[in-house]
Amino acid sequence: QVQLVESGGGLVQPGGSLRLSCAASGMIFSFNSMGWYRQAPGSQRDLVATMTTTGTTNYADSVKGRFTISRDNAKNTVYLQMNSLKPEDTAVYYCKLEQSLSVIRYEFWGQGTQVTVSS
Repeated sequence: QVQLVESGGGLVQPGGSLRLSCAASGMIFSFNSMGWYRQAPGSQRDLVATMTTTGTTNYADSVKGRFTISRDNAKNTVYLQMNSLKPEDTAVYYCKLEQSLSVIRYEFWGQGTQVTVSS
């Protein structure tokens, strides 16, 4: 089992910045992907950004150039630096860890952290 604990959400004005953190603990494999998804009220949960242990990243088009994902593999922690925030970035942000053992894929989610962009 894997536990994910997120932190860093809050209220910020348009154009501002926030940094989210997600620390994983438990049975974590040497190769995995950690990342962020977000869900606004009445909407589906969408990809924001992911990063593998080997550094491969994937970003949603809507955040490219504004958000940066990074991770500390020694601490099993992933970060999301969010700059130039817009009201449409308002959502609950969820951390996700994916890992596989043979053909079995496992995924784990954090509890979510609220990000509100408003003046």
